[in-house]
Amino acid sequence: MPYNFTPLKQKVSETEQWLVKEYQGIRTGRATPALLDSVMVESYGSKLPVNQVAAVTTEDARTLRVSPWDAAQVKQIEKAIISSNLGLSVAVDERGLRVMFPELTAERRTSLIKILKEKLEQARRALRGERDKVWSDIQERERKSEIGKDEKFRYKEEMEKIIGDGDGKLEAATKRKEQEIAS
Repeated sequence: MPYNFTPLKQKVSETEQWLVKEYQGIRTGRATPALLDSVMVESYGSKLPVNQVAAVTTEDARTLRVSPWDAAQVKQIEKAIISSNLGLSVAVDERGLRVMFPELTAERRTSLIKILKEKLEQARRALRGERDKVWSDIQERERKSEIGKDEKFRYKEEMEKIIGDGDGKLEAATKRKEQEIAS
């Protein structure tokens, strides 16, 4: 009976998606609406992401336009963006808000790359945890004589290949984001 690696592959895929989503929230020199996804706005007694109370569009390379659906929300959105500590400046005008992204300094680039490495390590830890669970399960099956020694090592090789591929994808995502920050 072959070992089912589908749950492991699913976890590897979820970890990669998590890392990419985390990287979208890290500000580079370019303005992207995804950077405001983590900003929560107090709206009628509940906290909602900016993209649920306003339209967020790119005006130019370093400016976003936030157009609230309810004009009364402008002050709450402004307050939420300022308190998010993303290092953004906000200007209110008749159409809503303009969110400006200042040029990244060398020091800020270095700290962003450090954050990238920390996120990468968190993702790798998650992969190692999954690998350990699968390896324990394979060893347990061998102890119960459900599989033989040869199968055990063949499954281990396949498991390591899946983890290695996943780690390579995580590394590639990190390299892409590093280049984006450096440029």
